[in-house]
Amino acid sequence: MDTVRTLAIIKPDAVRAGNAGKVLSMIEGSGLALEAVRMFRLTKETAGEFYAVHRGKSFYGELLDFMSSGPCIALVLSGENAITRWRDLMGATNPASAAEGTIRKLYGTNVQFNACHGSDAPETARAEVAFFFSGAELPKS
Repeated sequence: MDTVRTLAIIKPDAVRAGNAGKVLSMIEGSGLALEAVRMFRLTKETAGEFYAVHRGKSFYGELLDFMSSGPCIALVLSGENAITRWRDLMGATNPASAAEGTIRKLYGTNVQFNACHGSDAPETARAEVAFFFSGAELPKS
């Protein structure tokens, strides 16, 4: 069994629309374990640090505006193949292309306002988890 951790973020649009509890329920129903949860509000500067990989892209400024527009919920999820399982549960980045029953299909409205974020690889997951959570906040693995 390959138990791994991944970062999930319930974005401001989903929190603002009252869908955070529904997303959490879907996560719990998927069998992924919740290891840590934190509600916070990103500043544009902190959002810029987190999304530095997108610096210079046409949507970067709008992304920072959006991610700093309201509270988010960061979660550390774990389980066998957690990265893939979380990404499958989220659905495609564009809600219009997402599979029925996925979080983005149910609660996203477009590519930018797509309800959630998930790490895309083990290296990314380690860096993203460390960005929001100290080692002391996580169970020993």
